[in-house]
Amino acid sequence: MRFTRVTLFFIGFIMVLGFYQLATYFLSGVEPQTFQATEEVMVDSAHLLAELVENEMEHGKLDTDHLREVFDGAHERTFVATIFEHTKHNVGTNVYLTDALGRVIFDSEGGKREGQDYSKRRDVALTLRGEYGARSSRNDQADSNSSILYVAAPVGDPAHPSGVLTVFKPQADALPMIKERKQVIYRAFILIGGGTLFLITVVFLWLYRPIGKITEYARAIERGERPKRPKIGIGREVNTLSHALESMREALEGRAYVEHYIQTLTHEMKSPLAAIRGAAELLDEDMPAETRHRFLENIRAESARTERLINRLLELSAIESKVRLDSAETLDLNQVVAQAIDQAKPLAELAGVRLDWSPPEEAIPVRGDAFILRAAVTNLLENAIDFSPDESVVKINTTISDHRVSLTIRDHGPGIPDYAQERIFDRFYSLRHHTMGRKGTGLGLTLVREAAELHGGLITLEPAEEGGTTATFSLPLV
Repeated sequence: MRFTRVTLFFIGFIMVLGFYQLATYFLSGVEPQTFQATEEVMVDSAHLLAELVENEMEHGKLDTDHLREVFDGAHERTFVATIFEHTKHNVGTNVYLTDALGRVIFDSEGGKREGQDYSKRRDVALTLRGEYGARSSRNDQADSNSSILYVAAPVGDPAHPSGVLTVFKPQADALPMIKERKQVIYRAFILIGGGTLFLITVVFLWLYRPIGKITEYARAIERGERPKRPKIGIGREVNTLSHALESMREALEGRAYVEHYIQTLTHEMKSPLAAIRGAAELLDEDMPAETRHRFLENIRAESARTERLINRLLELSAIESKVRLDSAETLDLNQVVAQAIDQAKPLAELAGVRLDWSPPEEAIPVRGDAFILRAAVTNLLENAIDFSPDESVVKINTTISDHRVSLTIRDHGPGIPDYAQERIFDRFYSLRHHTMGRKGTGLGLTLVREAAELHGGLITLEPAEEGGTTATFSLPLV
């Protein structure tokens, strides 16, 4: 996953860098292209006006007063001209006219240039030499926006002009169009780049989050948990991967389950079977009645232990084979506990232990499998009875808090040693019973833990005050 994140990061970085370079290229061309288009129009205007001036001069002396009236009238005009997104309201073009020596004889901008020698100005000097004359100069050297474009045209013979007509226009008139065009480019690249990055992010999340959930699902299985298969959306690829992983897990768990249980069951059955066989062989010999009776009791006890071991294995295998509850229903926990107590009463009477339970008046609704919950509570009760001394009491109680119900079973046995705390829920791990002097099946608490996980619950064993152990089996309420 880290490689995927790094790869996507570099893809995003390269795309951002590419968009940046492309945007820089387009933006860098906006200003020159705009000024080039402006200059092209000014060239036409300069030659048209030069032709008009030349015609006027052919009929006599140039009437500068009339020319001034024309330009003053044009500058006083107000209008609304929408050029794409830019709106123009007045004429921004001016002209000045020089004679053959480069001296200004007319200036449309209030006549402030009239009488000045412009023969060394680039636009005038080049045009007088028969070349294309144009220049750009700032009114204020510190302000780049004060630049003015000058484009000249010859009056009369281009090789030997009788004068020069220069059209000039502030570059600031074109700046709004440049700004608006740049904004259009910015918006376009932000929309395109942002949309592309958004799609990359969506695709990344669409793939990464399901894979992250599947990874966590696999790690939970590795930790020995029984997680539900995660909901990962509608992506075909990730769903196929999820189904394949679950099928593989079920296949591997089934194979490991069978191998483990065959080995463990064989090992656990050896001890009681060897004891039964040894006692049976000794019964053939001549012995006192008391000794014979003791061997017969031994056979009965080991047979009961074997039967109990097989029953626990059947119950546990039925629970461990489930990934989730197939037939969950709403149950009254009080009824489940009552049935479990009825099932454990014979063992309690035989051990001389009293079961103390006062059922609540109101039902306690939980959702689950009645058989599995009853088996879990029964095993907790039998475990408490096995480790309780004669004439003691096993206290059963239910409490409700934070939308959960906790069933507590408290015995007065010797408690759980510190060395056994971490292994008490392991399969086939058992402590020696206080009354019987032998170990149990080591499957009861394992079954309880599996039942709790299937129902979204929790089982804990803690030392009780004044000795004994308190088992707490908590479940979510409906």
